[in-house]
Amino acid sequence: MTTPSFDTVRYEVADHVLTLTLNRPDRLNALTRAMRRELCAALDAADADDAVRAIVVTGEGRGFCAGFDLAAGPEAFDVRRRAGSDATDDEVPGRDGGGLLSLRLFACTKPLIAAVNGPAVGIGVSMQLPMDIRIASTEARFGFVFNRRGVMPDACATWFLPRVVGISRALEWSYTGRILPAEEALAGGLVSRVVPPAALLPTARGIAHEIATQAAPVSVALTRQAMWRMLGADHPMQANIVESQGIAARGASADAREGVSAFLEKRPARFGNRVSADMPDFYPWWSEPAYRIPPRP
Repeated sequence: MTTPSFDTVRYEVADHVLTLTLNRPDRLNALTRAMRRELCAALDAADADDAVRAIVVTGEGRGFCAGFDLAAGPEAFDVRRRAGSDATDDEVPGRDGGGLLSLRLFACTKPLIAAVNGPAVGIGVSMQLPMDIRIASTEARFGFVFNRRGVMPDACATWFLPRVVGISRALEWSYTGRILPAEEALAGGLVSRVVPPAALLPTARGIAHEIATQAAPVSVALTRQAMWRMLGADHPMQANIVESQGIAARGASADAREGVSAFLEKRPARFGNRVSADMPDFYPWWSEPAYRIPPRP
């Protein structure tokens, strides 16, 4: 598959791990609509490429993402004024663009690991919430600063943040908008570990490589979607129904036979089923047409 090229995002695949690097270091990788579109396109490419089995997202330079680029000045957040001027074909009228990015991250079939190398505020932190694992450098800082800017949380943070850190902490961090050091983010469950700057990418890529080389890609894709979507289920029976279908389909697959054989023969498994072609018939098991992101031209 041809490696895609972008202006604001660097796309690099090695050993089945895709590293997506936000690449506007002169602006601390502040998000623009162009960068959001490129991130969504990068995720489209990754989902379609069976050579990609895990994704690491990080920032170039000393920042992860300084939030939405406020170069437009005091009217930067006024989407009503912007509509009809520089709105683009893939923007949905009346819908938060950061939310479209979060919904695309949520729909991804590959596991997502955030390697937070520096400041991450506003959309820079809310975009991390649909990612599965967040690892911070000791230089990382986090801020849900929306209320301090006179707006409110974006990128579906009001759904994700309470599920990640609990409602009380989510409200405290959002109300105050204060900047959190990496250790507070760790204590609050926003990140799973804090490491020295030099260890950040090796740690994130190490986890990604373990997933890419040890786990069956189709099983990973099913597990990712099941766990995230069960956060909104109102009874464990819903999990039982989905898991029963998944176990039946996967148990009859070539991957399951290979996994058991590899265990018995004490060798690494060689999983052949592909996310692009071998997802079970019951997938997807949900219906959400009202929330689906329109296809881009």
